Amino acid sequence: MKTGVIVTDIQGDFTELKHGSLAVKGTDQRFIDTVQEATKKLKEKGFAIFATQDWHSKDHISFFTTHPGKKAFEIISRNGKEQVLWPPHCVQGSEGAKILLDEKLFDAIVRKGTEVEFESYSGFQDDGGNQTPLHHILQAGGIERVIIYGIATDYCVRASALDALKLGYQVVMIKDLSRGVAPETTKKAIEELQRAGVQILESVDSLFN
Repeated sequence: MKTGVIVTDIQGDFTELKHGSLAVKGTDQRFIDTVQEATKKLKEKGFAIFATQDWHSKDHISFFTTHPGKKAFEIISRNGKEQVLWPPHCVQGSEGAKILLDEKLFDAIVRKGTEVEFESYSGFQDDGGNQTPLHHILQAGGIERVIIYGIATDYCVRASALDALKLGYQVVMIKDLSRGVAPETTKKAIEELQRAGVQILESVDSLFN
């Protein structure tokens, strides 16, 4: 079975290393180095490697600054869905939107969250159903199983893994190459993924044991 790797949103604005506007705890230089080495190892083993990249307009719907009078991390109801209002992050072309790993590792980089009106946690589609090229790229490569890790476990990793399952892929999630926004939501996300049928591995080494 052909396997592809989806490295989720390893971008400056999500890391403590770059003092990002939406830095997730535990995303220091050591974490980035660990992800870099693991991804390099998978590349050397012959896996196809893909990255997702948050890529928002300055007035994206998920930014609290787009909603006058609102504050960061408030939750509003929009189109019948809850919308967390985040600090501006991963603005198109900004330093904080840059991927922190060696881009030569990737067969393709898939940008998401490009539509101003829709939240987009998943690497496959946004909340409006607008699809990224990721599924088509995987299909074209004959990939049937995906290994997913990155930032953040409880948001983009979770959403990408669940969408991958819905699209018929076997899914593996690597815990030590992922970091979550909060312990409670991270634990809940991992339990949800397990129930849904995602194989959860502690480390990338478990793939080869």
